[in-house]
Amino acid sequence: MAQERRRPPERRRRQRRGSSTGARVLVAAPWAVVAILVVFYGGRSLFLLLVLGLGFVALHELYRLLAPVRPLPLAGFLGLAGLLAAATYGDQFQMVLALTGAVLLTALMAIMRPLRRHVTLAVAATLFGVFWIGLGLAHAVLLFRLDHGDSLLFDVLLATFIGDTGAYFGGRLWGTTQLAPRISPAKTVEGLIAGFISGTMAFWFAGLYQDWLSGIDALIIGACVAAAAPLGDLFESMVKRDLAVKDSGRFFGEHGGVLDRLDAAIFTVIVGYYAANALL
Repeated sequence: MAQERRRPPERRRRQRRGSSTGARVLVAAPWAVVAILVVFYGGRSLFLLLVLGLGFVALHELYRLLAPVRPLPLAGFLGLAGLLAAATYGDQFQMVLALTGAVLLTALMAIMRPLRRHVTLAVAATLFGVFWIGLGLAHAVLLFRLDHGDSLLFDVLLATFIGDTGAYFGGRLWGTTQLAPRISPAKTVEGLIAGFISGTMAFWFAGLYQDWLSGIDALIIGACVAAAAPLGDLFESMVKRDLAVKDSGRFFGEHGGVLDRLDAAIFTVIVGYYAANALL
């Protein structure tokens, strides 16, 4: 009898998980279409606007979470904009200049602010956002600018999100061993393996339709991307755990903020860019 009484709640939990998965798809699908259209048909300037918009929202989410230490948002937003502009119209040298400018601007604005406690933490929080979010998105721009960059960026994002989906369902079906219980208790080793395999194969499968990309190169780049994705996911989970929040924001409603959706991609575009440069 006790088992029978427990079954209805379990069925309700499964229904909620299923409805949550469907809702995630409904939220993600329109943005996926927008991303594909901009990447393949929008050109460099429109792509910069898309990345800049997402970057500003993600940076705002982070600074809102770090509000107790009073970061300097204007310095962070200008640093992010300069970094993305340098990646779009310059090269790595201009990116270093932009980062240097962000450090100097943050220092200047901190000096001009009335002296308060924790000013060191305010400066650190400001630059943390520029380096974490800004460098990741700047490498998305660099990847986009490579030969066949639009296809490479698509492949990296496809492998990232297919890997995330594979990890989610792999964990639900087979997960028994927690991966990082103190950071993200729901993640499992089995899910990690499923995500790595599915992400790698997604990149390889996409490469079948791109005659400039060999199968071996696709497997190597795909494996690098699939290995970096859970690191980015766990890193953001660690930050949120430290700040005692569930989601970075509400940009996507109950499915979290921009930073929640881009956490893995911020790492994978960096790895994908250097792996592609090394092999292609």
